[in-house]
Amino acid sequence: MQQFRYVGKLLSDAEGLLELADQDAEIATEVDNNIATARKAVEQFELQRMLGGEYDKNNALLSINAGAGGTESQDWAQMLMRMLSRWAEQHDFTVEVLDVQYGEEAGIKSASLEITGPYAYGYLKAEQGVHRLVRISPYDSAKRRHTSFASVAAAPEIDDDVKVEIRDEDLRVDTYRSSGAGGQHVNKTESAIRLTHMPTGIVVACQAERSQHKNRDKAMKMLRAKLFELELRKREEEREKLAGDRKKIEWGSQIRSYVLQPYRLVKDHRTGHEAGNTDAVLDGDLDGFIEAYLLGKTATDQKELE
Repeated sequence: MQQFRYVGKLLSDAEGLLELADQDAEIATEVDNNIATARKAVEQFELQRMLGGEYDKNNALLSINAGAGGTESQDWAQMLMRMLSRWAEQHDFTVEVLDVQYGEEAGIKSASLEITGPYAYGYLKAEQGVHRLVRISPYDSAKRRHTSFASVAAAPEIDDDVKVEIRDEDLRVDTYRSSGAGGQHVNKTESAIRLTHMPTGIVVACQAERSQHKNRDKAMKMLRAKLFELELRKREEEREKLAGDRKKIEWGSQIRSYVLQPYRLVKDHRTGHEAGNTDAVLDGDLDGFIEAYLLGKTATDQKELE
């Protein structure tokens, strides 16, 4: 209620000064500032309302995977990893790399990140989907234009109170040596853990810790989160069917294009939001895209309820 009073006062003050604005440039500027501040405050209220999902306030577990295309797509996957990490750091979130599988020449085949901070999942669920890059390949001696794909998956970190059944007989456990780029071993024991959930085909891995036991615990946390997110996605698809919405949230849906050649533009295909400063976006400036997605999703959900 205090927030609404604040916006009301801004608009009331602007209205009171409006008659004098034509005669005084400073007053006109003050009116404009009040209206702009009120508009920004209303947008923030809308965002807070949108981040009202049951698990939006939780930490986020991200998985990044390179698409087909070898080194080019693997380089793009690493660029996405950096972009998302930079966004998180700019918002004072903590980023922990749980697992990275490096490419043979450059980039990464896959990575798992834990993003810790208030509403991390609520924000980062906007990044879930396939990201497309168009550029002149730095790995092509002929300097041809290439299109690369990489996917981002997001799941909320859940606590032990949330029940997710994982049977031992449904798991395949593999151990391997933790390693960095170029094959440099973090340690010489097989402390890294890879878990495969046979019924769903979900694979998680962790090599962040030197202890195999700790890596297994973190891998199990990731698996529980992914299975839980899978169930949430099924519920969402069922709800959309009941609402008569033919659109489906699928892992293969292309959500955004990053074009660096022949022009420079980042465009989100779900919302139409665009940005011409591609360097800033790739350096973590994602707020405009995230807010456009969240505000649009809230409007859609509200329309379905009516």
